[in-house]
Amino acid sequence: MLEQLQTIIDRYEELNLLLSDPHVIQDQERYRRLIQEHASLQPIFDAIELYRQLSDEASSHREMMRSADDRDFKELVREELVLIEQRLEECQTNLRELIRPRDPNDDRNVIMEIRAGAGGEEAALFAAVLYRMYAQYAEARGWRIELVDMNETEIGGFREIIFMIEGRGAFSRFKYESGVHRVQRVPVTESGGRIHTSTVTVAVLPEAESVDVDINPNDLEIDTYRASGAGGQHVNKTDSAIRITHRPTGIVVTCQDQRSQYKNKDKAMAVLRSKLLEREQSRLTGEIASNRKSQVGTGDRSERIRTYNYQQNRVTDHRIGLSLYRLETILNGDIEELLNALVTADRADALGKGDGGDGLDG
Repeated sequence: MLEQLQTIIDRYEELNLLLSDPHVIQDQERYRRLIQEHASLQPIFDAIELYRQLSDEASSHREMMRSADDRDFKELVREELVLIEQRLEECQTNLRELIRPRDPNDDRNVIMEIRAGAGGEEAALFAAVLYRMYAQYAEARGWRIELVDMNETEIGGFREIIFMIEGRGAFSRFKYESGVHRVQRVPVTESGGRIHTSTVTVAVLPEAESVDVDINPNDLEIDTYRASGAGGQHVNKTDSAIRITHRPTGIVVTCQDQRSQYKNKDKAMAVLRSKLLEREQSRLTGEIASNRKSQVGTGDRSERIRTYNYQQNRVTDHRIGLSLYRLETILNGDIEELLNALVTADRADALGKGDGGDGLDG
């Protein structure tokens, strides 16, 4: 870690020189890029300076304790040293977090796919509950939600629903929702009062930009058809719904939410780009667990990242062993505590893997 910090210090000082160079200033595009890089390094440099200052203060206080004869003075110095060491520890933690590699997709919009798994109609009903939970969370943060496609059931459930959430940092929050969600409750369709276990699968993709993926138009098969929905919803009299098939990969995406064929095509292309980008990233990194297939799993009841137990008023995230006993508020979109716990666990895991001693201990 010390070597990494020194590299950052050297680059920060180099940027200070470059940004005062008249030749660099004249090159507006280069100057803009350097300004952005300088701004990104500023918090790290400030934290390093604070750490150095606190380290010097701690050393000075230890020296005073060794040389002091007055007991009261020595006790006062010791109390101050305890506070300084606490701040040093906080500063060290902050530095670790600041230099932790960041997910380049974190600031992107997301495309979410929710599908009913095991449990038939009851699973479809809970898919609608999860969609509402995510929608309310997004709306509370001021993020915009746009439907892409849905397959409704006659009693208000979703066999499948695909939607976009637009907002800075959306992927950084929702990426932890990928996987199988299990619900344990008495279904509204159950007359005997028995508790059923059903599953819903969630996949979360960062929205790809046009520059991220090069799609050959000749590789696309584009079909139009008439939009339809349960109970007469989303039905229109024109062939505005779009189905796009990417021949090389066999990926098929559809969009029928908008009345305009052009808008549906734009949305379908956005989903296709995101799926192709994820496919390519998975191929390059070799991380099979990151692809959509592993996100969704099979939908079997034994595969789960989280359980929602209505009888116990409990939500349990099995990845971090966290149980919260306020099911209703969580299903109403109050998932911040869950997401924060997952973020914290993820960061702790990343820091643990990249640690191995950093030489920053007092």
